[in-house]
Amino acid sequence: MGDMVSLDPGISMTDGRNSARSYQDLRAWQRAMDLAAECEVVSRRLRSRSATLSKQLQRASISVPLNIAEGCGRRTRADFLRHLSVANGSLLEVETILLLALRFGTLRELEAKAALELTAEVGRILAGLIRSLQPVTTGH
Repeated sequence: MGDMVSLDPGISMTDGRNSARSYQDLRAWQRAMDLAAECEVVSRRLRSRSATLSKQLQRASISVPLNIAEGCGRRTRADFLRHLSVANGSLLEVETILLLALRFGTLRELEAKAALELTAEVGRILAGLIRSLQPVTTGH
C-alpha cells in the first residue's frame, strides 16, 4: 500500500501542488472519498424511492476513489492515466444518476446539492491531476 507510481522514471505523482507519497495524499482521492460518503447518505434517501438508482449511485461513487487508488498503484504513467480516466467516467455516472433522480422526482434539489457540488469539485481536481501527468507535447 502506498507504492508510488514513480517506478516509471520521470513520473512525479502530484496533484498540481504537492508531491504525494501515497494515493491517500492525493487531493483527488481525498475529495472522492468525501463524495462517496455523501453519496452513501443520498443513496439511503433514495433506497425507498428507487432501489435501482440507489444501488447504482453507491457503485459509481465508490468506483471513483477506488480507481484513483488502483491507478496510483500501477507501474506506469499510462496505467495511472487510464485509471484516472475510468474514475472520471464513474464521476460523470454519479452526476447523471443524481440528475436522473432529480428529473424523476425521487430526490429533491436540496437532497442532491452537496453531492452535485462535490462531483464538480472532484471533476476539476481530477482534470488537473490528469493534465499534470500527461506528457508534454511539443508542436513541431
